Amino acid sequence: MGYFALLALLCLGCGLGASSYKPHEWTMLILTHHWPQTFCIMQSCKTDIDNWTLHGLWPDKGHMCNSSWVFNASLIEDLLPEMRKSWPDLLHPSPSTVFWEHEWKTHGTCAVHSDALNTEHKYFNKALELYHKLGLNSALRNHSIVPSETYYMLDDIEGAIYDFYKVKPKIQCTHALKGEQTLGQIEICFDKEFTLIDCHHPVEEDTWNNPNNILTTGGSTGFSVCDRNVKVFYPPLKEKQ
Repeated sequence: MGYFALLALLCLGCGLGASSYKPHEWTMLILTHHWPQTFCIMQSCKTDIDNWTLHGLWPDKGHMCNSSWVFNASLIEDLLPEMRKSWPDLLHPSPSTVFWEHEWKTHGTCAVHSDALNTEHKYFNKALELYHKLGLNSALRNHSIVPSETYYMLDDIEGAIYDFYKVKPKIQCTHALKGEQTLGQIEICFDKEFTLIDCHHPVEEDTWNNPNNILTTGGSTGFSVCDRNVKVFYPPLKEKQ
C-alpha cells in the first residue's frame, strides 16, 4: 500500500510539473540585415561586400532555448554556397561556420516551435528564402537610397522601406560621433505565417546590449535604434588601397 501511495504522489508531482511548464512561444520573426561596411568599421574587419547581408532570423522571444540541440553543418551542406554569399561571416574567413552555429544556438533553437522551422535545414533555408523574397538592396536603390558620402534623414530611409513593403521596419545605427550616426542594421518583421508586419520598438530592444545584438565573439555590435533627428551616414564601399 505504501508503494502505491508513493507512486501516486510521484505521478501527482509529474502532473504539477507538466502543468507549470510552458513551452517557449514567439509571435514575430525578425529578419535582420546588416550593412557590411558599418559592421567592419565597428569590428575592425575588412570586406568588399557592397550589399545588405543577413545577420539572422530571430524570434521576438527567447534565446538559446535548447543547448542540447547542437549545430551540424553537414545538415545544411546544400545551402552553404548561398549562405557564404548572402549570410557571410564577416569576422571569420571561410570555411568557418562559427557565425551560423551561433545563430542556430541562439535563435534557431527557439524558432523550431514553428513546424516550418523545426529542423536546422528548415530554419536556415527559410531565412534565405525570406531574404531573397524581400530584396532589400533593390528596394532601397529603387527609392534612391544608396551608399553615399552625403547624408540621409531617418524618415527618408524608413519611408522608402515602408513605401516598398507597406510595413514599418526597425532601423539601427551606430552613434560613435556626436551629431551624426551610421546606418548599420535593418530589421523587417513577419508573423507566424510569414506575412509582413510592422516591427515593434519596445524600449528594452532599443538598448545596445540586447541579446539579439550579440556577436559570435561575445561582444556587442553597438547598434541601437537610429535617432530620428540626427543625420544618417550610409557608408559606401571603401576603395582598395
